[in-house]
Amino acid sequence: MSRKITIDPITRLEGHGKIEIFLDDEGDVKNAYLQVPELRGFEQFVVGRPAEEMARITPRICGVCPTAHHMASTKALDDLFKVDPPPAAKKIRELFYSVFMLEDHTLHFFFLGGPDFVVGPSAPAAERNILGVLGKVGLEIGGKVIKIRRECRELMTMMAGKVIHPVFGLPGGISKGIKKEEAEKIQEVAKGGVEFAKFALKIFEDVVLKNKEYVDLITGDIYYHKTYSMGLVDGYNKVNFYDGDIRVVNPDGKEYVKFKAQDYLKHVAEHVEPWSYIKFLYLKNVGWKGFVDGIDSGVYRVAPLARLNTSDGIATPLAQTEYERMYETLGGKPAHFTLAFHWARLIESLYAAENMLKLSQDPEITDTKIRNIPTTTPKEGIGVVEAPRGTLFHHYKTDEKGIIEEANLIVGTQNNSAAINMGIQKAAKALIKKNKVDDGILNMIEMTFRAYDPCHACGTHSLPGHLPLIIRIFNSKGELLRQIKN
Repeated sequence: MSRKITIDPITRLEGHGKIEIFLDDEGDVKNAYLQVPELRGFEQFVVGRPAEEMARITPRICGVCPTAHHMASTKALDDLFKVDPPPAAKKIRELFYSVFMLEDHTLHFFFLGGPDFVVGPSAPAAERNILGVLGKVGLEIGGKVIKIRRECRELMTMMAGKVIHPVFGLPGGISKGIKKEEAEKIQEVAKGGVEFAKFALKIFEDVVLKNKEYVDLITGDIYYHKTYSMGLVDGYNKVNFYDGDIRVVNPDGKEYVKFKAQDYLKHVAEHVEPWSYIKFLYLKNVGWKGFVDGIDSGVYRVAPLARLNTSDGIATPLAQTEYERMYETLGGKPAHFTLAFHWARLIESLYAAENMLKLSQDPEITDTKIRNIPTTTPKEGIGVVEAPRGTLFHHYKTDEKGIIEEANLIVGTQNNSAAINMGIQKAAKALIKKNKVDDGILNMIEMTFRAYDPCHACGTHSLPGHLPLIIRIFNSKGELLRQIKN
């Protein structure tokens, strides 16, 4: 007799989701889906609002990555009003963004994804959390995690007004510059950030890389998908979170295409399924072939490992050394091991901290010219940044008064949503046999999506079907008279 297994809710991610696993008569997995049952619909309710409010409205999508939305929106407003920020403003924006990336990656590794490794995939569910991590690594290390996150968040508040929903990005620049004493304070935190990122990589080496069972899990077939990779790169094809061109490499690591943000609709398209509110992105010129990987499938991945696969290196020395070490260990570039996203995330943390230090020591960072006033009549603007969860697009169209008529938001998790579902299904089929399933196995299936650090709240804009609306009309005796479904 066929059977269904439901994991609801899935945990340690932003947003909501559930996993449905369908077994056949023999008790093996026939199919599995990650369903996203929530809808935020930001693309619709921003219509009619002044464009300059978008940088303050869109960060409300999420409490984990509001900074990414604020920055993508601010860059879309630059493009909408055709105004280029002064050099100091660009550097301050990138500096602020590097602080955010260090803080956010630290959050994910130690609080969300890390417990699967540090505590163990099959550990009791009650221990697979930050308290379990502290119990394993000790309170002193826990104190370091809390300290660096607090310091980063204090810097973000100092630089952008608020840590959760920043308010400093303006079309053509920023609202507040950096004073000399503030730059010195950032330098001190950045130096500590570099040491902390090195320390986090050492923990990963000691706990994960020196454990053969974990290394076999990372490099085995359960969590392996050979897909295209996408990410922002600078003029030297090095990793860049804030600016650059979008580069895509094929599953063999060869450049497939490189394009400007403004050309994104020529290269990516959105597929919808009736069972989820999230969209599934794919490469338009390869085509949607379903939930399959390989060079003939348009499925691609974004976020830390994809960014490293896409690039020819990292522009800071310590992170570059770690970049080379990772690929040497994993057997070369590109790497397609989903669990290696955790390793890549820590390497990016080191890059973010090094970049913080570099930018905060730049004499131009304290320049007082921080904004150019826009004068062009707005029409259409596109902005892109690398969110911790992958390439993030904001695209606005307005009337001549700058009132939003159309908005399209493509977030990191949407880019990864097809690969996440493929991973869930592959892990379920590999781990559940003949009706044999337990809590540890179900957690190992969840580990697939945690590697991507998904944000389903950000990614739910699709209306493939209808809201499950049911209206029941009762009489005065409480008797059901009529039921209406949409």
